[in-house]
Formats: sequence, C-alpha cells, structure tokens
Amino acid sequence: MKRFYKEASTDRVAHGWQVHLDGRGIRTQGGSQQVVPTEATARLLASEWDAQGEEIDPKSFVFRDLADLAIDTIAPEREATIAKLLAYAETDTLCYRAEPGEALFERQEALWEPLVTACEAQHTARFERISGIIHRPQPAATMAALRKRLEGESDFTLAALLTLASLAASLIAALAVLEDNADAEQLFSATNAEEDWQAELWGSDWEAEQVRALRLAAFLKAAEFAEAVREPAE
Repeated sequence: MKRFYKEASTDRVAHGWQVHLDGRGIRTQGGSQQVVPTEATARLLASEWDAQGEEIDPKSFVFRDLADLAIDTIAPEREATIAKLLAYAETDTLCYRAEPGEALFERQEALWEPLVTACEAQHTARFERISGIIHRPQPAATMAALRKRLEGESDFTLAALLTLASLAASLIAALAVLEDNADAEQLFSATNAEEDWQAELWGSDWEAEQVRALRLAAFLKAAEFAEAVREPAE
C-alpha cells in the first residue's frame, strides 16, 4: 500500500490520546477508535506512521498491533487474557532447572533465583522450584496473588505482558520488566540461559542467531510499550 497521508500527529481526545493522519483519527484493525491512555503511547504509535516511506510496511507496526490487541481483544476478553498469562506462571521457565550440582544449574540459580525471590517478596507468594521437566503445580495462593496483580493492570499493560511472557516463557520475567529501572535486554538474556548454555557447548548457527535477534527486538518493543502506557497521564 502506498503512503496516503502527509503527517501523523498526536491529539488529546475523550478518554485519552489518539494518532491523527492529516487530521483523521486512526481506528484499530477491528474498527474501534484507537484511543490510548497516555501521550507517550500515542507518540510511539505516531513514530511508526512517521517512519513509513512511499510504501507502507504492515510488519513495522509493532506498537499499533499491541494497542489494537488491547482494544479489540483484551478489553472484551480480560478473563481469557489473564488465564493465558497465569498459564505461563504455572510452567514458568525460571522455576524449571537442571539437576543440582550441574554447571547449568549453578548458572540458572545465579540468574533466575534473584528474579524469583523478588517476585515472591512483591506478591507475598512462593514458587515451586523444579529440577527436571516433570510438571509440578504452583501453590494455589501464589496463583491467586498473581491473578490479583493482573486484574489490577490495564488492558494495554496486559497486552505488553502477553507478548513479554510468551517470548520469555515466563510471567515472572514479564512482570519484572514493569519494575522501575528494569533492564529488559538483561531480563531477556536471563530467560535464555539454557539456550545460551547449549550454544556455548555446541555452537550456534546463523539461523538461530537471527531468530534470537528477532525475539529480542520484539521483547524490547513490548517493554517500551509497557513503559509508555504506564506513564502518568498528562
């Protein structure tokens, strides 16, 4: 599709902010008005429209897709979204480790245990740590505490968390991204400890490195979106 507008602007509207293309408000892919909670979020969306050349690249609208996910899918189906996020906690990567005494276990302990214990302290919860791949359910009280946390987040934050948790295979890591001064790249790297360990042992190939780079880029975009939607509204 050829570019059909000259300018993308951000404007305050009822209930939030909206990107306008040559004065016309953008709608979501589902047909709703694409109104976002903060000016910072609207600026992210506008930056994607500003970055387009003569031809529009649909794949480049990562922030738009996250906003549309929040409005078109999560808002009418919050319970289903929260259930998906809680499923990542039930099988959280950071809780499944190698056998004690193995070198990989030591690395996982160093990288993952601080994240798990921080999440436990914040939510007054306890996570089961599992050595091996046999599933062990997390305590009901822990799941209830996480549900309460997620129910208190906005549709837009849930959209970011859904992307973060899916890329990290970890709700613990996704929630850590929301903390002040969080280092999203470091958190992504931590969740990939086992993958990196295998690459160190056996080497990595170009295709795997490309996939890893794409996943990291998506993780960082979701983290940026999460920060923007949680900024105080002006």
